Amino acid sequence: MTVLNACLLRPAVTACLVLVAQAGFAQDSAPTATTTRGSWATAPRHSAGIAPDPARLADIAIVQVYAAPTYGWRGFFAVHPWIIYKRKGETAYTRFDVVGWRAPQVVQRNYAVPDGLWYGATPELLVDRQGEDVEAVIDDIEAAISSYPYANQYRTFPGPNSNTFLAHIGRQVPALKLDLPANAIGKDYRPLTNPVGVSSSGSGLQIAVLGLLGVSVGLQEGLEFNVLGLNFGIDLNAPALRVPFWGRLGLKNAITANQVASPDPALAGR
Repeated sequence: MTVLNACLLRPAVTACLVLVAQAGFAQDSAPTATTTRGSWATAPRHSAGIAPDPARLADIAIVQVYAAPTYGWRGFFAVHPWIIYKRKGETAYTRFDVVGWRAPQVVQRNYAVPDGLWYGATPELLVDRQGEDVEAVIDDIEAAISSYPYANQYRTFPGPNSNTFLAHIGRQVPALKLDLPANAIGKDYRPLTNPVGVSSSGSGLQIAVLGLLGVSVGLQEGLEFNVLGLNFGIDLNAPALRVPFWGRLGLKNAITANQVASPDPALAGR
């Protein structure tokens, strides 16, 4: 690298690190500002039409995980994830996510539409599991939700936050094969007393200090480095670069599935 390139690169990296550091050492509060998605009160939260109609597939157990850009300026570099599921015989989904402005009870059940827009942002489907073996997966998910150690805590950066919550579920339920994107800031949060353990996919190893510095390696996430919440790496499972802001550049992750039917656009999200 030439001296000129180094001089140009160093300020850019520094600016990115400062931006992430400013993402919020304070607690999250309910948004009030107007953005391109509209105000907090008017931003759309209707169904994105992704989830299969639970009534039509009443005899099938389903688990799905979504992630959407967060509300306001944080949406440029971070996502908000959540999980939905239904057991065989049920005709409605149960949704769980962590919502910071609901503190101190940040773990929320059915806070919003199962596959709804997150205050104007369309979610991406990360995991889709359907079939007989999903009943046991749901048992493990509910146990993981109950054991979440930060149910009364929330901090936007570096965590624990909504991504920390989904990462906890991923660690406890490796059958999900959950691969949270690189811009899921907070997924690498680990307390100082437990810096080494299973990665958020449940399939690898992670060394991390409070989500500020660390490395993860695993079948799902490949190799990923974390520096002040900015994650860089390479995914070999579905070849792609793991980068801040965009999450991944390359092939999209294959949906984890025992799929029995594709959602009918006319019925999805009901």
